[in-house]
Amino acid sequence: MTAIPVLPAPRPMTAIPDYINADGQLRDAADKLEATFLAEMLKSAGVGKPRDSFGGGIGEEQFSSFLREAQAKEMVEAGGIGLAEALFEAMKVRLDA
Repeated sequence: MTAIPVLPAPRPMTAIPDYINADGQLRDAADKLEATFLAEMLKSAGVGKPRDSFGGGIGEEQFSSFLREAQAKEMVEAGGIGLAEALFEAMKVRLDA
């Protein structure tokens, strides 16, 4: 019978600190907050509001919020209004404290 060699104990894995990925998560949260803000501003400005003539009917009314959200996300990806950067910096300071 062949003896099975004894293997050394596995080394403990060191956990990756949460703050390593925190900047990416904070940036993503800041971008989402800016997009939500911009979507509400577009709604207040009347973007996606059905037209009086030749409107798209009930479907247009129901899906106009999706259009505003998509437009807001594109605005953020194109640089936004600077709100995401301010939010990111504020959250980063708060995280470090």
